[in-house]
Amino acid sequence: MKKTLSTIAVTAFVVLSTAAFSFAEYTATGVSNFPFFQLGCLIIGGLLIISLKNKFSKIYTTEAVGAFALYTIMIALFTAPVIDAVKSLVG
Repeated sequence: MKKTLSTIAVTAFVVLSTAAFSFAEYTATGVSNFPFFQLGCLIIGGLLIISLKNKFSKIYTTEAVGAFALYTIMIALFTAPVIDAVKSLVG
């Protein structure tokens, strides 16, 4: 039961953070420049972390959530609005 609850908690975090990423990118870029590739990478990464959490019970819930949070930040850094903001700050 504990394993199932922790997997559900990780799944909820993955779904909510993916939805937040999608909403933020949609409001920043609109439909024409939406980063579908980054969204796909985020979904596949989330599924991978959930399956690892389900398979290996020694992975703590906070470790899985933290790993996905860092992965989401890394994916968000390589989207067009963030790259444009860095270009404007540097140049």
